[in-house]
Amino acid sequence: MIKVWFNHWFSTAYRLIELIKEDEENEIFVIGTNLRIDSVIQKVCDEWYEEPHIYGEEYILYCLDFCREHNVDVFVPRRHMVEISKNKSRFEEIGVKVLADDFKVIDFLNDKAAAYEHFRNYENINIPDYFKVNNAEDFAKAYDALRKNHKQVCVKFVRDEGGMSFRKIIENVNEFDRLRMYQGTSISYNDLYTALSTKEAFDDLMVMPYLDGLEVSVDCLRTDTGTIAIPRIKTPTREERVVYDLEIISMTANVLNKVNLQYPCNVQFRYDGGTLYLLEVNTRMSGGLQMSCLASGVNIPNIALNKLLGKDLQWNIDDEEDKIVSYIEIPEIIR
Repeated sequence: MIKVWFNHWFSTAYRLIELIKEDEENEIFVIGTNLRIDSVIQKVCDEWYEEPHIYGEEYILYCLDFCREHNVDVFVPRRHMVEISKNKSRFEEIGVKVLADDFKVIDFLNDKAAAYEHFRNYENINIPDYFKVNNAEDFAKAYDALRKNHKQVCVKFVRDEGGMSFRKIIENVNEFDRLRMYQGTSISYNDLYTALSTKEAFDDLMVMPYLDGLEVSVDCLRTDTGTIAIPRIKTPTREERVVYDLEIISMTANVLNKVNLQYPCNVQFRYDGGTLYLLEVNTRMSGGLQMSCLASGVNIPNIALNKLLGKDLQWNIDDEEDKIVSYIEIPEIIR
C-alpha cells in the first residue's frame, strides 16, 4: 500500500484522486486535508481531516508532523506549494517523496514578469507586450501606452495563483446597464485607478493587452519516453476541444525546453489576431486535467506518481482525431 496525501486542493481534484488511484500494481491509499471540512473531495479520500489556518514555518512543521503521524509515502501539495518545495529535503529526510518541482523553478515561474522576460529571449515563443508597475502613476502611463496599439487592457499581480487578481479594464461605462450584466472580472478604468491610488506603492502589477482569442490549456508531463502534451482549447461553454495542433505542440515544447519541470504542469496560451501567445506556466496539475486524460487515454496523475516512485510507465496518446470533451455536475451527499 502507498499512502498519498493531498493537502488543500480545489474541488476538481476529486477526479484527479480517482485517477491517481488507478494503479495496476499498488493499492493507493489517499489521505485528504482541507481548510473546508465539508469539501466534496472527502468522498473520494480514504481518510479526511480539517487543516489549520496557519502559514510559513508553522505550516511546514504541521505538514512534517502530519506525514510522520499518518505514515505518508507521497505528498501531493497545492496549498503553500512554493514553501513546501523549498523544504523538500526536510520531507525526504523522513522518507516522504513530494510531487513538486524544484523550488527555484517554481518560484521563478510564479513571478510572471520574470518568466516573460526569460521566454522573450527565445525564438518561436510569442510574448505579449507588458509593463510592470507598482504605483498608480506608472499604471496610468502603462495603460496609455498600451491603448495606442491595443483595443483593451488587462491587469494581474505578478505573483498570482489561478488568475485571482485578473481584471479586464472597460471604458465608457454605463452604470445603469451594468446592473443587468454579470460583472465577472471586468472593472472600469476609473474604479481601478482609484483603488490603486489608495496605496503609495503596491506589489508589482502586470499591465498588458487583453488577448481576445480562445485560450489554450496544455497539460504536460516529462517522462523517459518523451513529453506528454495534451492541448485543450477552451470555449465560452463547458465544451473544450482537445486538438493536437502542431503550432501549439511546438510552442509548448519550446517553452518546456527552457525550464526544468519534471512533474505535472500546465502551459497556458491565448490567441489574439491569429497569433498564439504564451500566458503562463502553472507548476501543478490543472483543474481541467481530468478532461485531457479522458480525451487522450493517458493517466497523467498515475504516471507522475509512478515516476516519483522510480517507475516509468508506458503511455500512448490517442491523437488519431480531435475530441470535444465536457463535464457534468453530479450531486453528492457529504454528510
